[in-house]
Amino acid sequence: MESARVDRWLWAVRVTKTRPDAAAACRGGHVRVNNRPAKPATPVSPGDVVSARVGDRTRTVEVVRVIQKRVGAADAVTCYLDRTPPPPPAAPAPVAARDRGAGRPTKRDRRALDKWRAQQG
Repeated sequence: MESARVDRWLWAVRVTKTRPDAAAACRGGHVRVNNRPAKPATPVSPGDVVSARVGDRTRTVEVVRVIQKRVGAADAVTCYLDRTPPPPPAAPAPVAARDRGAGRPTKRDRRALDKWRAQQG
């Protein structure tokens, strides 16, 4: 077997949870094969690079082996090389801190703290 439908392959190697999800991603323009938009029936073969946006993350994988049926997770990993760049490190959220022993915040302090919190998020 030298090629398979991209929607079926994405489902078989567990990039998407269901085949209809993979087909919907293709129709929505979230899947690219060799940097070209892909329809659900676009064929993929070994050596192709598939980029799929799943949820809020874009996965980039290189096809190593073409399969038609869904297989176990351990076997699915051998069918592609993951080229997805690592996510950027998340910056820790700033924490409002008062000096120890400063006592209870005044009304002015609370207003300043509320204003700061509104700006943060």
